[in-house]
Amino acid sequence: MSFFKVIHIDSCAKVFLWKITEDFDWLFRETRLKDVSLARLEGMKSKSHQKGFLSVRMLLQHCGYSDFDLYYDQLGKPHLKDGTHISISHSFDFSAIVLSEKNIGLDIEQVKEKVLRIAPRFMNVSHLEHLTEADQTKKATVIWGIKEAIFKLKNEIGISFPDHIFEDEFLLTDKKCNAQLRFNNTVEHYKVCFEEIENYMLVCVLRAE
Repeated sequence: MSFFKVIHIDSCAKVFLWKITEDFDWLFRETRLKDVSLARLEGMKSKSHQKGFLSVRMLLQHCGYSDFDLYYDQLGKPHLKDGTHISISHSFDFSAIVLSEKNIGLDIEQVKEKVLRIAPRFMNVSHLEHLTEADQTKKATVIWGIKEAIFKLKNEIGISFPDHIFEDEFLLTDKKCNAQLRFNNTVEHYKVCFEEIENYMLVCVLRAE
């Protein structure tokens, strides 16, 4: 069993991480899946995606839930039947879920050099000035995670990463920052926290009160 760690975001939210070291057969044996989830699993061509899917169900079981407690709305946002807010992410060797009393967004991303090539497509690259290439890569990964997490939290069609989601300036050592969603003639403010875990960046966002 590869439960990795729990991270307390604040008094209302916890992140649970699974490091995927098991093979597919072990994960499949250890999880209970409803029919629709089994069909979804069988439709996945990538073993990595299959193991990510199953390890998320292992995290649910670790937290006292099961696949039968989880459902998705028409836009693909996950929900738990008891009303607890959940967000889910998977990247290569890690899966993560966050459980919260409030609506929350979560993203985990492997730090890879290619993020710098696509950075102009989703962010203000001036936020990467005066950094080493390694820190540019990490910061761009965090910014992608911020935008992905807000997108998951808000869950509305038409949101654009470069046009609607904006992060305030921050340092990697801060491990937190603020961000805004400017969409449909309104501005919403978000609190962001992030953490480096091995070669991954974990990002959580909550609506600022």
